[in-house]
Amino acid sequence: MWYFTWILGLLLACSLGIINVLRLEAQETWDREHIPLDPLTQLMSKDMMLGRLKEKVENSKRNGFPFSILLISLKGFKTRNNLPDHEMDAILRGVADCVKEDIRVGVDIAARMDEQDFLIAMPGSPLKKAEQIAAQIKNEISERIKAPGLVVEAAVGVAEYSATSEESAATTNEVDELIRVATAKSGL
Repeated sequence: MWYFTWILGLLLACSLGIINVLRLEAQETWDREHIPLDPLTQLMSKDMMLGRLKEKVENSKRNGFPFSILLISLKGFKTRNNLPDHEMDAILRGVADCVKEDIRVGVDIAARMDEQDFLIAMPGSPLKKAEQIAAQIKNEISERIKAPGLVVEAAVGVAEYSATSEESAATTNEVDELIRVATAKSGL
């Protein structure tokens, strides 16, 4: 008789796990179809990213896992190269492609924050791992975005969030501070 109870409990636990996985997959599908994307790069918009960063900070507080961000900036790129808009757009799409290739699908999120700035949120990634990805993206940008007389320098800053309080809701100040630290580390 206890076998039946044990098997029933195991089946219930498995079915709840499957239901949770299906719920997460449905949420990700909905997100992909309904999140406003930057029309040029097809990355998340700045406003949406700031909201998602708050969620990621809250998750990091709850589960205690590390959370890192990467800020990639091409500051001064347009003024140094004096390119027509269509060429500038092609280069920004190329940079976005480098970013998309190096992030974990369904885990990391990337956004175009400004005309020449990109931000990647990497939940569950410690600072060391984020620094490796940052170096990889920076190298790919310098190798893939080339043309005679073209100067492409990507400044990359990495910051890790560490929960310092027991608050349950992420504040805008925490997200702003995280972005400020990444910006400072990029040398801008």
